[in-house]
Amino acid sequence: MLCMTSMSEDNYDIEFFWDPICPFAWVTSRWVEKVALQTSYSVDWRFISLRILNKDKNYETDFPSGYEQGHTAGLRFLRAAAAVREEEGRNVMSALYAAFGTHYWQLDQQPGLRKQLGTVEHTKKCLETAALPTGYATAVDDPRWDAVIENETELALSRTGRDVGTPIISFQPPTGLSFFGPVISRVPSDEEAVPLWDAVIELASFPGFAEMKRSLREAPQINVLGTLEAPPVMEDWEAGSRKDHKPGR
Repeated sequence: MLCMTSMSEDNYDIEFFWDPICPFAWVTSRWVEKVALQTSYSVDWRFISLRILNKDKNYETDFPSGYEQGHTAGLRFLRAAAAVREEEGRNVMSALYAAFGTHYWQLDQQPGLRKQLGTVEHTKKCLETAALPTGYATAVDDPRWDAVIENETELALSRTGRDVGTPIISFQPPTGLSFFGPVISRVPSDEEAVPLWDAVIELASFPGFAEMKRSLREAPQINVLGTLEAPPVMEDWEAGSRKDHKPGR
């Protein structure tokens, strides 16, 4: 049975809209997990698809090489996540997202790893690590789940506006604060986690606040990207990707 509802079944303090392929969403999610542990906030891990969000864009001209494959892989994994949530409940989403990180973001760099994302085989590994039935992996090939994912993507954008990316966070939803990001390149320490959260909420709570941004940033500090060992290098980013990696640059 496909569930087309877009609202949470329970009341959560935080709704975190994630696409598994987004490195910034992964980094921010690990911070939010730390915040939840230290504050007892409950988190609902909801869906947003970069492939759906960018469905009207030209990947050959608007993104660096490989982004269409990556975004599509993220959508495919979210199909399996939607099937899991429908049958197993919302409380297993944290473990499933963490399992994806175990089998991608936390791995060492290796040739061909990215091409495995979104496949039945890779999804089975994630499900097994999350102690979930591996049969859900076949849902990656079932586009019927796209309606569920698109509904949640639209819900997130209805709260922030459309000129945003991932992740999107709602605090005290559905009528509380919602914002894109924060886009952070490294996971804060345990000691930094809650003060940073409090600062973000304080800033977002000001009625006139809209945006604070800089395009110069370091690459996400994630093992699979090979960025943990070397000193961070500041680069110019545009619309979620490195500016000098885009076509024609």
